[in-house]
Amino acid sequence: MDALLHSPSSMAKRPCPSQNPRLPIPIPNPNPNPNPNPNPNHLSDLDLLLDSLLRHSSSSSASLSVDLSFERLLDSHSSDSDQALLIDRALQLGSSLLDAAKRSARKRASKHNSLAWVLPPDLTIKVFSMLDTQSLCYAAATCSLFNKCAMDPSCYANIDLTTVVPKVNNAVVSTMIHRAGRALQSLKLGVVQGSHASLGPCQPLVYTIRNAVEVSNFSWNDKRSRQGKESSILTRSCLSPLLGDNGAPGTLLRRLHLYNIERMDSSSLCGALSACPSLLDLEIVGLHVELRQTLISVSANCHLIERLFFESSKTGRDDSLKSQTCVDLVNNCPDLTSLALRGFKLHDYKVRILVKGFRKLKYVDFSTSYSISGTFLRNLGSNIGGNLVEVLILRDCMHLKEVEVARLLTAIISGDFKFLKHLDISNREGLASESDWYDRCYNSSAIPIKQVLEERPDMCLLAEFPFEGSYIEIDQMFDSEVNSDISLPSRMSSHSSDGSMLMSFSVSSYNSDHGSGNEDGRDEGFVFYEESSDEVDFLAV
Repeated sequence: MDALLHSPSSMAKRPCPSQNPRLPIPIPNPNPNPNPNPNPNHLSDLDLLLDSLLRHSSSSSASLSVDLSFERLLDSHSSDSDQALLIDRALQLGSSLLDAAKRSARKRASKHNSLAWVLPPDLTIKVFSMLDTQSLCYAAATCSLFNKCAMDPSCYANIDLTTVVPKVNNAVVSTMIHRAGRALQSLKLGVVQGSHASLGPCQPLVYTIRNAVEVSNFSWNDKRSRQGKESSILTRSCLSPLLGDNGAPGTLLRRLHLYNIERMDSSSLCGALSACPSLLDLEIVGLHVELRQTLISVSANCHLIERLFFESSKTGRDDSLKSQTCVDLVNNCPDLTSLALRGFKLHDYKVRILVKGFRKLKYVDFSTSYSISGTFLRNLGSNIGGNLVEVLILRDCMHLKEVEVARLLTAIISGDFKFLKHLDISNREGLASESDWYDRCYNSSAIPIKQVLEERPDMCLLAEFPFEGSYIEIDQMFDSEVNSDISLPSRMSSHSSDGSMLMSFSVSSYNSDHGSGNEDGRDEGFVFYEESSDEVDFLAV
């Protein structure tokens, strides 16, 4: 029994806790924290200090309390340098706190916008790509969400920076073009008056600084007062970004419209055109560039062009166009359907090369051209090259002869120009007579207007002429200019036979050479065939 009782296996005692303490079993912490902080929100001392300060600032007397506290803090420092240092630190702290508050407000607003804006980013970008450039800039400044979407290149595919008053510089143009990159398809720059939509047959000429043609509701004095302000905004280098990145921005450019960029020169424009091989629509108004150089550049680089609108900045003074330039343009740009050359000194045989050569031409505008007499229209509407014309505008062509207009209308009556829908032969000074362009014709009795309207009732025919005697004699005009420091484009008004108001403008804006220019203005070495009843072809295409 004793042996059984003292057996170590059966009689072993449980150890006393005090003699052999047992280690506690570790319980896993559901929220382990290697750096435990008694603060439940895990705020640093600076966070708690800022929180206390902001809570104190919510009271009504917070401003006074802070002011008194800061004064006592300054008084505790006797040194002027210490007090100045405290003031600087207080200003820096206040500025830092203000900036932090603004950033936080923007973040909260952006987060709210991202939750409240229902469209996904891709659709937002699609919507922004339909906005005009100014509206896009406004949207981009709204919040960071819109700003990020507005940075997509597709939003800058159609850049329109035209303004009524100058406020766009080269840096703005460069930024926009770089944002667009290869997505750029349309670029419009410069200063315009009123609506700058593409000009139609019945719209007034776009305002140019030195253009003699009036624009409604814009006086000559206004033009003079703004000349100095408009010349220093956009310069000749405004189109240089098109040449950047090996010409990538201009590669897919389809439309280029330039208005009254006074410092633009021919070399800069031609350099920009060399980077635009896909150009379809070129509109130039009021630029001091040469017609011949511009057309040479278009002919060499823009073979796909379909619309060319070019208005001279100095009416009647640009006589640079050569016959070979016309031939090259016709041969290299066969898809041209719209041609407008306004205010240039154009000879009939050169104009005929253009109108007859372009087989797809539908829109023709030679308004205010100085030397056109109308002989280029002979036998033009019955054969390929000219017979597809739908719009023909010869308004205010100084040397347009009455006999040539009569021949044109007779040809229309006989069945030529079957597609012609709009014809404008109006002239503020009347049509020139057959013998002398000084002898003006003021009535339309010799022109079969009524017969044309009866034969072609669907045609819009504009034939507005002033009363006889309203034409300003040249000598009288020059004498009046000596006594006046301002040569107004319009000097007197009269009513036409149909009651419409017509303005009679001085020819001082034209070249001082009073001849039509067709007598001896032919290019040297160019074979010219005299007009006859037989069809004459100037081109060997």
